[in-house]
Amino acid sequence: MKNSKFIKSAAMILCVTTVLGACFSFVFIRANRCFSIGPDTAAIAAFMSYSNGSLFKKNQKVTENKTEKKSRSEAPEPTLNIEKTDKEKKTSSENTYPIVETNISSGNMSYENIAVKNTTGYELDIESVLNKDLPFEISDSRQVQVLIVHTHTCESYMEDDTGEYDEDFYPRTTDNEKNVCAVGEELANGLKARGIGVVHDTTRHDYPTYDGAYDRSYETIEKYLEKYKDIKVIIDLHRDSMTAQNNTKYKPVFEYNGKKAAQVMIMTGHSEDSDFSFWDENLILALKLQKKCEDMYPGMTRPLNFGDFTYNMNANNGSLLIEFGTDANTVEEAKRSGEMLANALASVLQKD
Repeated sequence: MKNSKFIKSAAMILCVTTVLGACFSFVFIRANRCFSIGPDTAAIAAFMSYSNGSLFKKNQKVTENKTEKKSRSEAPEPTLNIEKTDKEKKTSSENTYPIVETNISSGNMSYENIAVKNTTGYELDIESVLNKDLPFEISDSRQVQVLIVHTHTCESYMEDDTGEYDEDFYPRTTDNEKNVCAVGEELANGLKARGIGVVHDTTRHDYPTYDGAYDRSYETIEKYLEKYKDIKVIIDLHRDSMTAQNNTKYKPVFEYNGKKAAQVMIMTGHSEDSDFSFWDENLILALKLQKKCEDMYPGMTRPLNFGDFTYNMNANNGSLLIEFGTDANTVEEAKRSGEMLANALASVLQKD
C-alpha cells in the first residue's frame, strides 16, 4: 500500500513538472528581449506583450517608479562594444530566417476604428475618455513644448527590405542614422514644421551598459523639465522585437500612398502609486493620439497598450512610450511612421 501511494505521488510530481516545463519552453524562446508568438499571428495579436518591457523576469514587479529606483523589468545585458560589433557584422552568415509582414489590429477592447489591449483591472470607457479635454494647452509659440527621448537609444533597424533576417545581424548600434534616433528626428522635424517647439535628446542611456537605462533617462527628462518650463508632452521613442519559436521574425507594417511604413504601438500606464496619480490624464492623450493616427492613416497603429506599468510616464501628465516597428522593419519604414506620427500628434495638440 505504501509503495502504491509513493508511486502515485511520484507520478503526479513528474506530470506537473513536465507540464510546467512545456509551458515555459513554449512561451520563452530567447532571453534577448524577444517574446514567442505562435504561427497564427492574427489569433495571438490580442494577447501580444510589449517585448522591451518584459514581464518575465523572476520576482520582478511590473510597475516601477523613479523614487524607488526599480528597473524597468529588463533582463540586463552585458557591457556592450557596439562599434566593434557593427564592424564584425558586415559579413553575412549562411543562416537566415524569414521575415513575415503582419498588421496587428486586434485588442481586447475597441471603439470605432481603434483597438486597445487593456491588461489592467480598470474598467475603461474609451468613448468617455476620448470626449475629455487634454489636461494641458499647447501655446501658440515656438517655446519648447515637446520632448523626445530614447531610453534604449541604440535600438536599430534593418537597412534593406530583403525578406530575410541574418542570424548574425545585431539590432543595436550607436549610428544615429540607423537607430531610433533617426525616427525621433523625423518626428521632431514634423512637429517643428507645424509650429510646435521640440527638443530631441539623443543621449545613449543604454550604452555602454544596458541595465539601469530607465533611471538614466529619467534624469535626462528631469534636466529638460527644469530647463524648459513649457514642456507639456514627453515621448520616449523605442522599437519592438517579435520572434516565433522557429526563429521567424515578424514586422508590423501598413501601407500609405503605396509605401510601406512601420506600425506603431502607443503605451500608457496605470498605477496605484502616489507619484503617478495622474495616469488617467496620460490616457486621454494616448487615446486621442491613437484615434487621430487611425483617422489620418488607417492601419498605422497596433492596439494601444494600457497596462499596470509606469516606465517613466510619471514625469508629467503628457508622457507616452511609443514603439515604432520591430528589428525586422527597415529604418526607412520606421522614419515614414515618424513623419506621420508628427502630423497626427500636431493635430491632437492643436485641436485640428
